[in-house]
Amino acid sequence: MATLFTAQDCANAGRSACSGNIAMFKIQTFNQISDKGLRRFPHQEYSVGSDVEEADAILVRSHKLGPEQINSNLKAVARAGAGVNNIPVADYTKAGIVVFNTPGANANAVKELLMCGLLLSARGVLPGINWVNGLKPQNLPYAELNKLMEAEKNRFKGCELAGKTIGIVGLGAIGALVADIAIQMGMRVLGYDPALSVEAAWRLANQVEKQENLTSLISRSDFVTLHLPVLENTKNLIDRKIINYFKTGAVLLNFSRDAIVDNGALLEGLNNGRLAGYVTDFPMPELLGHPRCILMPHIGASTDEAEDNCAVMAVDQLRDFLENGNIRNAVNFPSLSLERSSGSTRLAIVNQNVPGMLGKILSILAERDINVGDMLNKSRGDIAYNLIDVEGGVAAETVAAIQAVEHVIKVWSV
Repeated sequence: MATLFTAQDCANAGRSACSGNIAMFKIQTFNQISDKGLRRFPHQEYSVGSDVEEADAILVRSHKLGPEQINSNLKAVARAGAGVNNIPVADYTKAGIVVFNTPGANANAVKELLMCGLLLSARGVLPGINWVNGLKPQNLPYAELNKLMEAEKNRFKGCELAGKTIGIVGLGAIGALVADIAIQMGMRVLGYDPALSVEAAWRLANQVEKQENLTSLISRSDFVTLHLPVLENTKNLIDRKIINYFKTGAVLLNFSRDAIVDNGALLEGLNNGRLAGYVTDFPMPELLGHPRCILMPHIGASTDEAEDNCAVMAVDQLRDFLENGNIRNAVNFPSLSLERSSGSTRLAIVNQNVPGMLGKILSILAERDINVGDMLNKSRGDIAYNLIDVEGGVAAETVAAIQAVEHVIKVWSV
């Protein structure tokens, strides 16, 4: 928890309460956040709610945030979900605000919906259900209904997944789970991920056949499923050129984001028969009513379990950051964790990633005879983040001196 030594320190830190070494952290919530997560905030040390002002951190699901939510106390935003396209990350980064997400917390929910979509795309289940529900019961005695079923069921014939090839683009938490269940269903699994981390690679089953490039995967797959974040290099990744590499009659599944697929090129592929189907959790107006599309209302993470998991993970990450300065699963700051030194005060410092900054900060401490017990410094892009444990307390004047250094964005004690 934050170590605050003077009334001025408390005021500078923006706490709503400060007594001895006890700090009240203020958390502003948007959307309905699972109680299972919110209960992890100790009520003696945290003020949490939608009406909280001058918050230290924001907890959000799908609400669209803007620069107007930034205040001088705000240090972090945690999204209870994987995507952060509802958060202006660049603006928050410039203000020294950490943006967390919760990768993997809703992975099982998305995997299960993906498998539902995969099965629906392989069999004529939906058109068959719609046809049956459109029949008039008063005109069909039981014997005639059975006869009609036998006569018409061939219209809804599909294929089995066993023996088919699925190509998984993106082998993170969700992609790895999809690979596992596809293998269990007897499918051949191809995988492609140019940004595959060592940790993610360890999660993959050895039956996954890793492909060197996207076109190699697509040209060999009966089903292609996308599990990628929206980045500059993934927007419209599935374009007209890529669609021409699909096997005729293949099915594309997109449970990532709509921006990854060029809808104009997609429609051409559906209409000319290159693609037999498109299954997505992100409907677009031009796709509504298309006979080869299965459109779901963005329900990939809409389970009680996923909402609980995301909230718990978001809260735990926020607490570790606010109480210890540690960062895990930030989309704009480096991952960093430093064990606390007993009896020390910890400074958290955000600065622009320019040469010589650490030396200037340490000089200020040395000039005041403040001994550094431990420290850790990492950078990511234009941002550098420092945790420095010093012996004893830190006066408000020292914090102000560090804050006054050119290129320092934010300083506080934790």
